[in-house]
Amino acid sequence: MIVGIPKEILEHEGRVAALPSEVAEYVKMGFDVLVETQAGAAAFQSDEDYKAAGAEIVSDVADLWARSDLILKVKQPEPNEALGKHEAELMPEGKMLITFLHPANPCNHDFVRTLADRRVTSLTMDGIPRTSRAQSMDALTSMSTITGYKSVIMAAYRLPEFIPMIGTAIGATRPKNCLMVGTGVVGLQAVATAKRLGGIVKAFDIREAARTEADSLGAKVAGFDVPAEVALGDGGYARTLPEEWIEKEREALKPLVADADIIISSALVPGEIAPVLITEEMVHSMKPGSVIVDVAVDQGGNCACTEAGKEIYVNGVLVSAVANIPGSMPVVASWLYGKNMLAYVQNLFKDGLDAPDWDDDIVQSSLVTKDGKIVHQGTLTAMSLV
Repeated sequence: MIVGIPKEILEHEGRVAALPSEVAEYVKMGFDVLVETQAGAAAFQSDEDYKAAGAEIVSDVADLWARSDLILKVKQPEPNEALGKHEAELMPEGKMLITFLHPANPCNHDFVRTLADRRVTSLTMDGIPRTSRAQSMDALTSMSTITGYKSVIMAAYRLPEFIPMIGTAIGATRPKNCLMVGTGVVGLQAVATAKRLGGIVKAFDIREAARTEADSLGAKVAGFDVPAEVALGDGGYARTLPEEWIEKEREALKPLVADADIIISSALVPGEIAPVLITEEMVHSMKPGSVIVDVAVDQGGNCACTEAGKEIYVNGVLVSAVANIPGSMPVVASWLYGKNMLAYVQNLFKDGLDAPDWDDDIVQSSLVTKDGKIVHQGTLTAMSLV
């Protein structure tokens, strides 16, 4: 069975799905491994490193896709301009793909349909459940740790003022208000980073446990009471709220948004479209020069003004929706992601390379297309097919 690891083609994406250390483990499992030339360059891994681990280096990416039984990637399939084909069309019919697909995002529905039409078995790394058994495979948490840290650094870079109080000969600057909308892994890391930079940090979440964790990191906690049966889904993740509760959430956020100099928004329900919590009216209420970093962009975004992959100004407020923040830290991101992917593949093929375990609960949770059908529940809901 052949595993193919192509070089990522999304703009500014430096990660790779496996480092040489993971390639060596795939070889031990019995896989033949193909790696596109320079696939690990941004993570400072040479073709020679991959060869030494047992991989065959392939310069023709179309050949790599055509020969592979299982493709391992980091990001969703993208158009390959050099070949004039979408990566979803490069997938051999009836073969397997494992990557971050974000299949519920409407922007990705076309290639999900293509994968189904080509009878590709596709699995998404953002569908892994938050359970103790799946912890070593949880790439979403790994990447969210990077995103939470880097999003604040990005906001600080674009903010036209100091974040901390800085004393000068003519007086001290005002410390800036940093609002974290959603305090899961991203939000908590953002809280910690903004605190280190000297900001006044507020954290907003509908989950009591998440607010408690933010409070333990020194954030001023905000939010409102939502019954646990309404707010909480499986594994402690937030549940999609009914529209009347989302409207209450927006009302509670209004004064916090108006007072914020920096907002990091990361409110997500795994596998579903992100709720729009920051309206255009709320953006207009912010001070010119303020910054919103919408890291929920892969699932549509939390801000009504978000334009995927772009940074735009709305009434003087920067709305940043860079789509692959972890890709800007490829060394640590590839190390984390490669370990998560290896654990996932080992679990999938625990009964042998000829016997993938489709009944495993982790596999079931992350399965998107199989046997010519779309089977991922969040995607079917987003496509209005259920």
